[in-house]
Formats: sequence, C-alpha cells, structure tokens
Amino acid sequence: MNIVKKDLDQNNAVVTLHVEKADYAENVEKNLRDLRKKANIPGFRPGMVPMSLLKKMYGKSVMADEINKLIAEKLYDYIRENDLNILGDPLPNETEQPEIDFNTQEEFDFVFDLGLAPDFDIELSKEIKINYYNIAVTDQMIEDRIKSYSQRFGRYEEVETVEENDMLRGEVIELENGEEKQNGLQVSEAILTPAYIADPEQKALFLNAKKGDTVIFNPAKAFGNETELASFLKISKEQAKEITSDFSFKINDITRYFDSEINQELFDKVFGENAVTNEQEFREKVKETIATNLKENSDYRFGIDAKKTLVEKFKNLSFPDAFLKRWLLASNKNLTNEQLESDYPKMIEDLTWQLIKEKLIKKFDIKVNEVEVENYAKEFARAQLAQYGISGADEELISNYAKSLLEKEDTLRNFIERAGDNKVIVTIKDSVEVEVKEISPEEFDKLFEEN
Repeated sequence: MNIVKKDLDQNNAVVTLHVEKADYAENVEKNLRDLRKKANIPGFRPGMVPMSLLKKMYGKSVMADEINKLIAEKLYDYIRENDLNILGDPLPNETEQPEIDFNTQEEFDFVFDLGLAPDFDIELSKEIKINYYNIAVTDQMIEDRIKSYSQRFGRYEEVETVEENDMLRGEVIELENGEEKQNGLQVSEAILTPAYIADPEQKALFLNAKKGDTVIFNPAKAFGNETELASFLKISKEQAKEITSDFSFKINDITRYFDSEINQELFDKVFGENAVTNEQEFREKVKETIATNLKENSDYRFGIDAKKTLVEKFKNLSFPDAFLKRWLLASNKNLTNEQLESDYPKMIEDLTWQLIKEKLIKKFDIKVNEVEVENYAKEFARAQLAQYGISGADEELISNYAKSLLEKEDTLRNFIERAGDNKVIVTIKDSVEVEVKEISPEEFDKLFEEN
C-alpha cells in the first residue's frame, strides 16, 4: 500500500491511501474459505459450497469489508508511526475522493482530511504570575462548624411538654359530632411533628400540650395535601381526599432532639477517641479541619487561574477551524450549527488547555503511579465521608472505601486523570511566580461571581 501525505497548511493535511489487489486479496480469500466452512446454502452440504458460487454471492461484500478494515488499520498506523498530532478523527475528503466501485475496480484510492494540532513550545518561568488565595478561617466559621457537629451528634430524650420541633407519638381516632365515629379511622401508632403542620391554628393546638393530653384537631386542615394526610393516617391518597372530619390525638410520648454538649464524648465522636482532650484543643482541631478544606478550595481556584493564564498566553494558536467544526457536527448528531457557533470559542479554550497539559506532561515527564492514584482515592473518600458526617474516620475505613471506589473501572480512569491533572497544576505552581493573597471567605466567593 502506498500512502502519500500532502500538507495544505500548518493545520490541515490530506492523506491518500492507494490500495492494490495484493494488499487485500489474501485476506479476502481466507475469509471466503472460512465462510465456506459454515455457509448454509440450500442444495449443498456444509463445507461443500463451490468457491465460485461463494465468490459470486459474497465476494464483493467480503472484499469491501476487508478493504475498509485495512484502510482504518493502515491510516492509524501511519498517523502513529509519523507522530502526527491530529485533532478529532480523519474525515473522508469531500472534493478529491474518487468514486469507488467494488464491482469493477481492483485498485482504489482513499483520500482523508486530517486536522493537525498547532505546534508550539511552552516554557514556565517566574515571569508568569498567578495568584494563590489563602482563605482566612474566621471565628464565625469555627462556631458554625462546632454547632454543626453538636447538632449532628446530638441525642433524643423523652420530655413532658410539646415544643414545635418535638416528635409526638400517640393514638389517633376519627370523630363525629365530638364523639368517636363508629367504624371510623384509627391509628394506634401515629407520629406527628408540629413543625410540619402547615396551618398555624392547627399547629397551635399542639404547642404546650403535655404527655397524656388529648388534642382535638383537623388533619385535612393541618397538612393541606393528600400525600401527607395519607401518610399520617396510613390510608391511600384517594381515601385522603374524602377526609374532612376532626380527629383526637392522645399524646403517649414526646421526644425532643438535644444538641450534643461540648464535651469529651463529642470530641471523640468527631475526631476519634482521645484525639483531643479539651475544648481549646477541639477548637484548634476544628480550625485545622476548616483550613484543610479551604486549602482544597484555594488549590481548586489556583487551577482555574493557572488554566486561564496559560490559555490566554496561547490564545493566538492556529487551529483547523473548518475541519474541527465539520468533525464536531459529524460526531455529535444532536449538535446544531447554531449551538456549534455559540459553543466553539469555549471548545477552543478547552482544546488549548488540553494541548498545554499534554506539552507539560511530556516536557516534565509527568507520570502517575499506583500509589498516587490510591492516595487520591483516599483523599476523595475522606472528603465524602466528611460530607456524611464522619469527620474522624479511621484509616482502615478510608482505605476500604477508597479500595471499593477503585474497583469500578470508570472511577479508576477518572481518578487517574484527576491525579494527573493535579500533578500538572503542582508543576505549574512550582515553576511560576505565585503571588499569595490573604482573602476572606466572602471575597473568595466573589471571585467565582466575576467569572
């Protein structure tokens, strides 16, 4: 097979593959012999179909399939062997491709368009300045986090008098003319929280009631919708639509949730047994935890600014725009011309950043090893557990959770990519002039409003 590449400009090339009979004939013959062994054609025993008949029936389609496979294989071999940094995938040329007729031809020319990435060098130096924002840990943030821990690790206790957020458990009986309705609805273990009662007057009936009291109320007015009413009375929504009568609620139990006290029990639940032993140490540990979380935010913002700075530096790179737009439309069937024109500038920014990352990975020989991926998975697991309220998770729990995440192929690939991206950002940070700025949480949030 003869392959010829013609450069149209720095970003576009045309590749022509000339296919001769010798390139495909042997494989076509082999495929026909394999087909003969299993062909089921009336009038012939398996394996006894004449080759001439098979060629007549299937020869052209087998040849076409074989040539198509050959073209794909050789084209990508050529791209790889010649180290061509292509964008997207090769596309059939729309003007120079000659007509193909598998019925009459034995030699063929296939012409493909290639979109080539711009060739550029990247140098990181102290002349490049990127901000790094240290977010201050405020006293209010510490108090809010302690309050969150206190609420999360609180306790339920039985009380005697009803307040709005208490949970009431009791017996509910449907009434008629103030008396128990014959064959009316009854719920022996009904649960109600006044805070969830929509109607203020109905809510007020329960507030300050005592254990053992019976409250007369109207559930239909109290809840205001069939779903909540059906759940409360343990009936269907269709039945709930018919409910209008009053009910009695005999309060058997009142349960209230109390925030945890700031004591050793809370310290141990949050950070592990004896990790801190007094309130001052607890506050310092809370501050340290917040600072760690804020550093992740600072690093994330630095990554955004690093990308923005370097993309701006290389904003004049040349791209095969016509080719890329054609490829994007061909590979995204739901993409319209209007969407493409609107989104294309952002696509080029993302593509520029991808090319910059590839240059940096090659230049600094950035690799991600198994340990680094595992460490990334552990940090991810630790952050997720913290979101679930498990701030002081031990290493065994974190390791087991991370291991379970890495068993998923898609997640593993994602972690490898993210760990690699992190190393690229660290490389940038180590190589440029980092201007550290102290900033309040409010000022930091405004940075994202500006973008």
